[in-house]
Amino acid sequence: MSNFSPTAGNAVRGTFFPRVSVVVPIYNGEADLPDLVSCLLAQSYPGDRVEYLLVDNGSRDRTSTLLQMAVRAGTEQGLTLRSFTEAEIQSSYAARNVGIRAAQGEILAFTDADCRPISNWLEQLVQPFTDAAVGLVAGEVKALPGNTLLERFADRQETLSQKHTLAHSFLPYGQTANLAVRRHILEQSGLFRPYLTTGGDADLCWRIQQQGNWQLHFAEEAIVQHRHRTTLPELRRQWQRYGTSNRYLHELHGVDLMRTLSLSAYAHRWMRWLLKELPGAGLKMFSRKADLSVMLETPINLLCIQARASGQRQAGLPAAAREIAWLDQRPSEPETDRPNG
Repeated sequence: MSNFSPTAGNAVRGTFFPRVSVVVPIYNGEADLPDLVSCLLAQSYPGDRVEYLLVDNGSRDRTSTLLQMAVRAGTEQGLTLRSFTEAEIQSSYAARNVGIRAAQGEILAFTDADCRPISNWLEQLVQPFTDAAVGLVAGEVKALPGNTLLERFADRQETLSQKHTLAHSFLPYGQTANLAVRRHILEQSGLFRPYLTTGGDADLCWRIQQQGNWQLHFAEEAIVQHRHRTTLPELRRQWQRYGTSNRYLHELHGVDLMRTLSLSAYAHRWMRWLLKELPGAGLKMFSRKADLSVMLETPINLLCIQARASGQRQAGLPAAAREIAWLDQRPSEPETDRPNG
């Protein structure tokens, strides 16, 4: 039985303001930090009820300098921005764990350096926690405006939307680009697996739901915007990572591996595109009822399918990635002495 509960409707002005800690992992984020910090400073959430914990994951650019500037900007505005470093483990999940351990809020909210939360994002994200049965809240992830062919393709596919992850056949989960959790729950479930490099958001959400029967609520009006990939190599790496994630989750939770296309099915899709879809899309382009991204939708989809299959086939879960970090112990310590929840 699913623990997922949908949003109740349109956004309303919040009246519930628990103490919140927003955790953001950052790696080589100099291009994204100024816009991210501007979005955080513009949040409608009461400034005395929120802290922003920015964790540098061993960046090699100007991230450290920009974080110092962000802390000063927050202080000048009467807001709490705190900067931390996780330089030992190169993993966004290890960086998030540093923020979690330093957090003082009863609610932990997560987003990423390349995300742009809208002004009432946090306010909308925490409202579902008025229901004591809700342990997790996922907000929506929408695309930043883009004009490239691949951005238009991904926008039509709603690639980034949480609606896909919330409909997962195993259990619903929310991406850490836009997710919140009650802090005390992590005392039983554990934190993120620090050596995991992908799939950690699903892993955490599933452990929480399995161990405590907590509900995961979708707050559709709690929106962060995110960039789509703009080049084929970036798109391929994204979908390879999806495949890698599925392999890891298969080994950790026994989820089904994604089906791969046979050579004959792959060839059939190409022939159907060449003989049927391409002429139709060409006519629509000629009459200006479609653009090039529509014409190339099938080839791009096949590229994504192939990349995901490649990632799933080549991946193998490292032994260290099975470890779960805990609030009261270092991430490298084994989980065997912990209660099963």
